[in-house]
Amino acid sequence: MIVGFSALVAVLLLTFLRVPLAFSLLTVSIVAIGIDMGFDTALTMTSMTISEAVFSYELAVVPLFILMGNILSRSGISADLFRAANAWFGHVKGGLALSTMVTCAGFSAVCGSSLATAATMAKVAYPSMKKYGYSDGLAAASIAAGGTLGILIPPSIILMIYGILTQTNIGHLFIAGVIPGLLGLALYMAAIYVVALLKPHSAPRGSKTDINEKLTSLKGIWPFCLLFLLIIGGIYAKIFTATEAAGMGAGFALLIALFQKRISKEGFREIFLESAFISVMLYCVLFGAMLFAKLISFSGLGEGLLGWVQSAGLSSYGLIFAILLVFLLLGCVLDSLAIILICVPLFVPIVVANGFDLVWFGILVVVATEIALITPPIGMNVFVIKATLPNVSFPAIFKGLIPFIGVDILRLIILVLFPSISLGLVYLMQ
Repeated sequence: MIVGFSALVAVLLLTFLRVPLAFSLLTVSIVAIGIDMGFDTALTMTSMTISEAVFSYELAVVPLFILMGNILSRSGISADLFRAANAWFGHVKGGLALSTMVTCAGFSAVCGSSLATAATMAKVAYPSMKKYGYSDGLAAASIAAGGTLGILIPPSIILMIYGILTQTNIGHLFIAGVIPGLLGLALYMAAIYVVALLKPHSAPRGSKTDINEKLTSLKGIWPFCLLFLLIIGGIYAKIFTATEAAGMGAGFALLIALFQKRISKEGFREIFLESAFISVMLYCVLFGAMLFAKLISFSGLGEGLLGWVQSAGLSSYGLIFAILLVFLLLGCVLDSLAIILICVPLFVPIVVANGFDLVWFGILVVVATEIALITPPIGMNVFVIKATLPNVSFPAIFKGLIPFIGVDILRLIILVLFPSISLGLVYLMQ
């Protein structure tokens, strides 16, 4: 148990010092297992873990969804989505910010990455909001908060990683993320509307469009609708698994890109190279996380933590809130992927021992991680926005995010108290 606890502290310290996460997890795990069980055992366990992961059928879901997201990002679907959303919402109070949020949700549904969503929307939506006189705080904060939907609305890379780490059905996780994701979208839009009412100078109305323009704008979003229905509908109807859905999604995205002729040969080359680079990076991180999970198990740290929790006399929901508080606090100093990979192997045995559903817990973890993406001082989405929009200050972005963080915490409480919101669709499909 001492070895496991020391390894946990070492990983957290190295991650805080910005040592690459894959290197931190792999190195600390190998050294700790070597100290506890011998270095021959550590090397054997490392090679077995990597080989099992490489030949895992479920792990193929990662590069396929990454490829699909990259193809669609380059095809201009984000601009089409924003154009359609703006046509329907742009004329109301805070309409451009509302359009941005709807576009973020739509783009998330075919991208799966929070950072990619935030970076793309900063280029697409921010110029329009500034043109109509939106404040920097609301404009940038809307994009940063909207980007967080990318890790919950399926397909989600973070949900995939959680499913792989906990051996939870990825298809069930995707279905469970739909309603909480839409709830997040609704609460974000409500927050924008309230801000627009209280501070009308921060969110002027956009231009009004007639019904013909509104209907015409919908023509550009058919690829998004097709792929979302294909992936989520196929999984829900049990026509194919999450991995098969990833293959279908990537294949259809490629066909759509070829049909629309928006991507050059050089563009396709860059897409495949970028997808390979991101996939390899995530694979390396996953290898380290899987080895670290075995260390947590073999060292007795998980059992020791479970015994300590049981002796503390916390109620079941008190335990869940305590775990989520740890995620929220760590989110202030660590990035979301690090939190998932380090903490999930630690807390899952406790969650299972108390009879909680791992699909439900996964949704809670992802929502807590969403909040971490926009909280100071290490809000990764905020840093992405700042890098894309250098003229917008950090204080302005964080101040603008206060209403969004508030409704996110409200959503997290609602999801804890009413598990059926997350699990209702999963139960219906079984």
